[in-house]
Amino acid sequence: MSSTVNDLLRADLQGRTAYGAPQLDVPFPLNTNENSYAVPQDVVDAIVSSVAAVASGLNRYPDREFLLLREDLAAYLTRTSGVAVSAEQVWAGNGSNEVLLHILQAFGGPGRVALGFTPAYSMHPIITGTVGTRWVDGLRGVEGAGAFDLDVTSAVAQVRAHQPNIVFLCSPNNPTGTALGLDVVEAIYDAAPRAIVVVDEAYAEFARAGTPSALTLLEGRERLVVTRTMSKAFALAGGRLGYLAATPELAEALRLVRLPYHLSSQTQAIARAALKHANTLLATVENLKTQRDHLVAALAEMGLDPVPSDANFVLFGGLEDEQVTWATLLDQGILLRDVGLAHYLRVTAGTPKETEAFLGAMRRLAPTHRQEQPA
Repeated sequence: MSSTVNDLLRADLQGRTAYGAPQLDVPFPLNTNENSYAVPQDVVDAIVSSVAAVASGLNRYPDREFLLLREDLAAYLTRTSGVAVSAEQVWAGNGSNEVLLHILQAFGGPGRVALGFTPAYSMHPIITGTVGTRWVDGLRGVEGAGAFDLDVTSAVAQVRAHQPNIVFLCSPNNPTGTALGLDVVEAIYDAAPRAIVVVDEAYAEFARAGTPSALTLLEGRERLVVTRTMSKAFALAGGRLGYLAATPELAEALRLVRLPYHLSSQTQAIARAALKHANTLLATVENLKTQRDHLVAALAEMGLDPVPSDANFVLFGGLEDEQVTWATLLDQGILLRDVGLAHYLRVTAGTPKETEAFLGAMRRLAPTHRQEQPA
């Protein structure tokens, strides 16, 4: 008797479901933290021109080392962070998920352990599992403070207990929006002398004033990696370009696991054109931060429990049944993200029109959808 496909599937993948945030055609898609503002026409024109310039050469493979793109990304990081980053320190992939995959392919694998502090980015454990690395759910929560804060003493103790090969940190964290202090990153790095420490800064451009970046910690820390993306602040989710900054030695190691020519000529052209127009593309960031802060204040006024955010989204609790609220909002054309936390939903900060549509619906729902408070 011949085997079925499921019989032949790796044992650790059997019974799993694929990642699948709903992609529905609704008036107000506020579930995947995309930038709600369309790419401006002058940037569209520049992208089209850049892609046209490489189109006649598509019979040839792209620049395998994407050297010019790495130079542009390094210049952007240097200009915006104040930290000198060289092209040799930069690596890139088709979205930050591919960059994370490269890290796990190089430093994870069977018999190795990755630790993350959940709730956090849901793709961290998923990508970890694809390469046969064992995932460990670390615990968040600080007594007397926020339920989603990461206590440095607890985090260090967990790192020492599990002895991971890779540690994932999110700052700002997804889905909570909370940022990490550099003291937490430093302490975890020092407590894990045999681990690669990855700080996922996908939402860094949305952070409130004074929020530090782990880029400032790179010097002298050869096992530290800071990942970024052009999907969010740059409004290029469809362009698929993620990148990281680390030591040149670590970036060089990733060449061992990437597929040859993994970044197409078109992808490189689109990303470079966008970086040349960074100021234009990032002009929407302040608008989105304003909408985010408005969401936090308005949801609190409704008697709900929003988490102060450094990202372009807000996690809010205080719902009697988050699944019922999610479905009721969807019936009104508003799509949020159910992140799997009881009594919580996550909403993307969008345009003023999107914000008011959501808040208007929540004002009507809040009296009957709020969680009852104990007497």
